[in-house]
Amino acid sequence: MASVSDWIEGARLRTLPAAAAPVIVGSAAAHHLGGFDAVRASLALVVALALQVGVNYANDYSDGIRGTDDNRKGPARLTGGGLAKPKTVLAAALGSFGVAGVAGLALVAISGTWWLIAAGAAAVVAAWFYTGGKHPYAYMGIGLSELMVFVFFGLLACVGTTWTQVQSAPWWLWMSASALGLLSVALLMANNIRDIPTDRESGKMTAAVRLGDRPSRWVFAACAWLPVAMIVTLGAAVALHPLATCALGVGAAAWAMGVSLPILTGASGRELITVLRNTGFFALSWSILAAVALVLS
Repeated sequence: MASVSDWIEGARLRTLPAAAAPVIVGSAAAHHLGGFDAVRASLALVVALALQVGVNYANDYSDGIRGTDDNRKGPARLTGGGLAKPKTVLAAALGSFGVAGVAGLALVAISGTWWLIAAGAAAVVAAWFYTGGKHPYAYMGIGLSELMVFVFFGLLACVGTTWTQVQSAPWWLWMSASALGLLSVALLMANNIRDIPTDRESGKMTAAVRLGDRPSRWVFAACAWLPVAMIVTLGAAVALHPLATCALGVGAAAWAMGVSLPILTGASGRELITVLRNTGFFALSWSILAAVALVLS
């Protein structure tokens, strides 16, 4: 039987900081716009974290029953590594989606933003068919996986959080959401760069497999560095003091350098697990820097 630590590893906690980041920025944007609500922000955070855990367990289940994880280089998966029965992992995924659904329904009921039910349902469907179903889009390698991550874990999570608190979405909010979407894409790309050899062998044609190792690393670097320019633009857009705006850029650039340097110098295998963790913390740090800018301006 899988131990508690195995289930925690299966939840892939290193991805949760990136899941929380859009909620932090979205709530700070609501504060900047004069409509912050702690209860709604908390519910949005539960939705984001539960959805991310659900995605992770669903991927573990789907990849495991296909045999994709049989020869993976990263930590052993619950299903593919034989640590837990597939049905148990599936139940954990569905349970996580259920938690996200209940919190989401409570959020839309309080805020009156009923249209977000359709958006939330679409997010769950996209999460399942990432590696689930007969024709999972994660195996196509046409960029659809990266697009879905960008939309649901960047745009929807960030702008949706703000919209449930104050029904306004200025251009700088969409830009901030795009920055967080890019960092989520970077997380996915780092994971897929690590798995290029085993994914190619198992027939999982991710974008990284189709692009090849070196081009994929440059895509990762672009996703890490574009948010640096975006946070400087955000500071200017909300009339933050120029020195403070420069400080935002320096802080974000330090993180971008820290995560992109190992990628561009050939980090591979288990070395990329550290990059994954640090990219998640980069997204969290970016969100905190942006939140400070929004609250102080």
